[in-house]
Amino acid sequence: MDLVDRWVALAGPQTRHIGAELDARYGEPHRRYHTRAHLTAVLDLVDELAGHAADADAVRLAAWFHDAVYDPERADNEERSARLAARMLADTDLPDATVGEVVRLVELTTTHAPAEDDRDGQVLCDADLAVLGAEPDAYAAYAAAVREEYAFVPEDLFRAGRAEVLNSLLALPALFHTLAARHRFEERARHNIRTELMLLGA
Repeated sequence: MDLVDRWVALAGPQTRHIGAELDARYGEPHRRYHTRAHLTAVLDLVDELAGHAADADAVRLAAWFHDAVYDPERADNEERSARLAARMLADTDLPDATVGEVVRLVELTTTHAPAEDDRDGQVLCDADLAVLGAEPDAYAAYAAAVREEYAFVPEDLFRAGRAEVLNSLLALPALFHTLAARHRFEERARHNIRTELMLLGA
């Protein structure tokens, strides 16, 4: 099933135009990591973790929008993605409460810090960060793609900024919040992050 068909299966044929626009956004030429492949990976993992969610379809909708606006030269992509979700979903027959939950979840990907009782947020954040726990080759490809997206940043500044992000992740008591994701990804994610930090400092 291609991505637009996957959107239609989730949100209905009357919203195909929304799925087509989102698909086009993830295909923008400046993207190297935040691509259709990333969206597909997040959607697949949301499906795997759906049993943990309170409203799995709201999480799926939020996954579609979480990187819909992506400009590496701006710091407000999550906020702009959330506003896009609010605007585009207002034209559907989704309940206001569902749209509000989607907007909240997209905004949550700014911090990836869901509350202990936020099951929807835990599923989305775990799916979005799962790449941290990828096999070493896949993690290296992810790190290289992120560097390409920030090609406009000088090397020394990129290394400092990236190290700050990685150290903040290592400082979290847990990177993953659902038991399934924690068992599958936590240990390898911390190893991958430490390895990248070592390479950044080399």
